[in-house]
Amino acid sequence: MTEGYHFLRDAHNEHVKFSVIIPAHNEENYIGKCLESIRKASEPFKNQVEVIVVLNRCTDRTEEIAQSYNCVTLNNNDKNLSKIRNAGAEIARGEIIITIDADTQMTEHFLSTVEKQLASNKYIGGGVNGQFERMSLGILVSTLLLIVPLLFKYGFISVGIFWCYKKDFMEIKGFNENMLMAEDADFAKRLKEWGKRNGKKYGLIKNGMITSCRRFDQHGDWALLKRPQLILAYLKGTDRKSADETYYENQGR
Repeated sequence: MTEGYHFLRDAHNEHVKFSVIIPAHNEENYIGKCLESIRKASEPFKNQVEVIVVLNRCTDRTEEIAQSYNCVTLNNNDKNLSKIRNAGAEIARGEIIITIDADTQMTEHFLSTVEKQLASNKYIGGGVNGQFERMSLGILVSTLLLIVPLLFKYGFISVGIFWCYKKDFMEIKGFNENMLMAEDADFAKRLKEWGKRNGKKYGLIKNGMITSCRRFDQHGDWALLKRPQLILAYLKGTDRKSADETYYENQGR
């Protein structure tokens, strides 16, 4: 971490532009890179960025690392990513909500791009595309096997990192707490619909993130060919066993 750098915390007289929310279940191997990427993206917004790390049943050094960056930390024991993210949003003081997974890094100009997109008044918010830390044919095929069915159900949306004004996040009631998987696609669809009702587009920030391949490292690059039942679980969204195996009993998001 850069010497002396801190995210905004407990400074109630400061204007908070961004609240970045990170759900974290035993993320000591990943969250440092995530926080460092946010630090770099925050440089144009001194004293305007708070980072909220929602600690979900952590038993490792995740909290210690988060506090070394002066993040706001919040404990939550739900095995439900929607509830975890919503808990962070509930205490967020920022005008703009950003959600990012602990094993993902945002690019250097990401926050500046978000500010410009929202200030244009053309966008309700949106998602991001990007790249994996590494790529293989197996990762490509597995990703397509998941994305294509979800496109049929949720339409053309982008996920990854979400960004929108907090007021709009609250208007659509955040993430759907009845969903255990594909809650991000559901959120994107509802945000897009809310934008359409208000004459705004759902935006896409291109090449805005780099995400880890930890699940491919754990289960293999051809993971979905070996576990096709996961595709149906994602489409259903409420399969507790699959959700636990994918997120909540291992490392979370």
